[in-house]
Amino acid sequence: MTTLFISDLHLDDKRPETTALLQKFLQNEAADADALYILGDLFEFWLGDDVPSKCSTEIAAELFSLTNNDVPCYFMHGNRDFLLREEYAKSAGIELLPQEYVVELYGEQVLLMHGDSLCTDDIPYQQFRTLVRNPHWQDDFLAKHPQQRLQIALQARDASAGHKNDVGMSIMDVNHAAVVAAFERHGVSKMIHGHTHRPDVHELFVNTQAAQRIVLGDWYTQGSVLRVQPGSCTLSRIV
Repeated sequence: MTTLFISDLHLDDKRPETTALLQKFLQNEAADADALYILGDLFEFWLGDDVPSKCSTEIAAELFSLTNNDVPCYFMHGNRDFLLREEYAKSAGIELLPQEYVVELYGEQVLLMHGDSLCTDDIPYQQFRTLVRNPHWQDDFLAKHPQQRLQIALQARDASAGHKNDVGMSIMDVNHAAVVAAFERHGVSKMIHGHTHRPDVHELFVNTQAAQRIVLGDWYTQGSVLRVQPGSCTLSRIV
């Protein structure tokens, strides 16, 4: 009995080795799982369901095969693929989750998030996040020609890289008060998220109660998976 969690794969046709690593993971370990959860940034960027890439088409087929073999797969939007919608989800056989979702894992209530909303010290990013999550902005973006969308996406990615170089890493990490507020909001003692690319298991206290925050790793240099079983959680690399 194992439920798997991954995030921040940032799949891109320019990095076929990562796509191949995910395909191997889906065909082998994930095939025997109780469920698979993808907590955002499956793709490096997402221009719209009407603009498929080679890797998105290949992974849709793999995910559909997985779910067709009775392994449910759930997807939560990240800050790179927040425009992924029902058309792609249907082609991949995956279920879209809201930005904050509580799931019962072997008798325990666990909060799932991508994690970017917890980085409240990074004010410019939060302002950008609010803008691009606006339905009117999204509809306007998706109405543009695919080449225009690509240019905007690449500019945003370059701006993000520049922003990372300009601010301290502590600013871009989660804010403790935001983490505590999320725990309190949902009344849970365990949280799983990605986004920060800092895989770790953090023990803390929320209103004198022990709590645990598990951070998933990215897939830029290797894979990262969290294996949750009854009574245990194991965060590991995949090579």
